[in-house]
Amino acid sequence: MQEVDFSSDTFGDIVAKDQRYNAKAYALLMHVVHALTQDGRHVSGEDILEEFKETTLDQYGPLSYTVLKEWGVSCTEDVGEMMFNLTEGRRVARDDSDTPESFACGYDFKEAFLGPYQV
Repeated sequence: MQEVDFSSDTFGDIVAKDQRYNAKAYALLMHVVHALTQDGRHVSGEDILEEFKETTLDQYGPLSYTVLKEWGVSCTEDVGEMMFNLTEGRRVARDDSDTPESFACGYDFKEAFLGPYQV
């Protein structure tokens, strides 16, 4: 899998408006969105969450949970908030069916990011 490029966008405008999430978290999420939308199709919150989990685990392995927490991302609702911040920052488009609720209760972060590595 291709490495996340943290230098292409600083997300300064978005982070200035909402300081809960680190710019690296936005870069990771944009990497996920680009991977999912290469064919131009619209993707659901569920699709984004699943790819976010897989990409994070691939990139950070056993440190995934710690890295995400350090970046301010501790639940699937945070991923949804970040997506809507990216929309407001004109990085991604959305349609009327996209709602914050589509990211609610996607999966338990501890289970998703620590579970694969627990003995």
